[in-house]
Amino acid sequence: MHVVLNAQLLSDQAGYRSAGMSNYTRSLLAALGPLVTGDPAWRLTALTHTPGFDVAGIAAHVTPRLLERPAMRIAWEQIVLPQLLRQLDADLVHGLVNVLPLATSVPGVVTVHDLSFLHFRHLFPTAKRLYLSALCRASVRKAAAVIAVSRQTAGDVVRCFGAAPDKVAIAYNGVDERFTPADAAHSAAFRAAKGLPERYFLFLSTLEPRKNLETLLHAYARWRTQAAPADRDIRLVIAGGKGWFYDAIFAQTAALGLQDAVTFPGYVPDEELPDWYRAALGFVLPSVFEGFGLPVLEALACGTPVLCSDIPSLREVAGEAALLAPPREVDAWAAGLALLASQPELRTDLRRRGPAQAARFTWRAAAHTALDVYRRAFA
Repeated sequence: MHVVLNAQLLSDQAGYRSAGMSNYTRSLLAALGPLVTGDPAWRLTALTHTPGFDVAGIAAHVTPRLLERPAMRIAWEQIVLPQLLRQLDADLVHGLVNVLPLATSVPGVVTVHDLSFLHFRHLFPTAKRLYLSALCRASVRKAAAVIAVSRQTAGDVVRCFGAAPDKVAIAYNGVDERFTPADAAHSAAFRAAKGLPERYFLFLSTLEPRKNLETLLHAYARWRTQAAPADRDIRLVIAGGKGWFYDAIFAQTAALGLQDAVTFPGYVPDEELPDWYRAALGFVLPSVFEGFGLPVLEALACGTPVLCSDIPSLREVAGEAALLAPPREVDAWAAGLALLASQPELRTDLRRRGPAQAARFTWRAAAHTALDVYRRAFA
């Protein structure tokens, strides 16, 4: 079976576009390759504009670099890709991020990551919301099978798009093997090299509205007024590429008088991610909505104590290995920060629980599920 995987959101550019969806694409392809290498039943081709793509077991079909531009990519997927699938003699096409080419007779599988653009319409630029709403809905209807990255997303696909439950398979994201704990000396050296404070709470994700940084900033400001003097040196590091509607985050930081307490290092290169987690006193993710919540999983794998939102997808990921707080309750978040700051025994327990919980999520398992879905869809 020849499966063509649309990997146009795989990016090697520094910024938010090389974060979430790019990481998913890269990691799933890297796990699929070894499973099909040497097996004559499978032929996999990735469509990518990223130079140097090299995964054993997966051929690369290089597409124009200009497809980095969203408008060009969207047009290409619906106009050019159907013709390309015929030229490549594809048996199946996998849309890795929410969308399939609609004008093709080639059976399709689509991975749906989340439906935040339906649940929180006001948090998205209008054009982006309309595109995702229309194309994702049409892709789910057209698909022979759907892969959802969590139970929450699977339920949303059924409820919001009317998909038959037996059409939707759940394949959790995995965590890369390089996300592991490190010793204190290694983390201290990393902090020194990056000019980071000795103790800090870390937020690491794309800067955009549904990450709910407004609540985190208010909670951090409130905690600082109540914290023991010895703990007031704990800084807040808000790392990640700029997504959209992010100006309010910087304005709020200034309005709360936190300019000297909050650091914005910007986009963090993928190869540095484990050390940013390991070096933190605790990881915080106050999102109002996540399809999965990969940063939480990565932090758990690194043995970093986690405080995250009490929302369905993050409960799936964190299990009993993290502190949870309602996403909009400032007092609850301030209390969570206080626990992380002042309870070393709690931090030790969370560091022990985290890697064990994270070990339940592997890219190899996600890849096995994908192959099973391909078989069903093709049949």
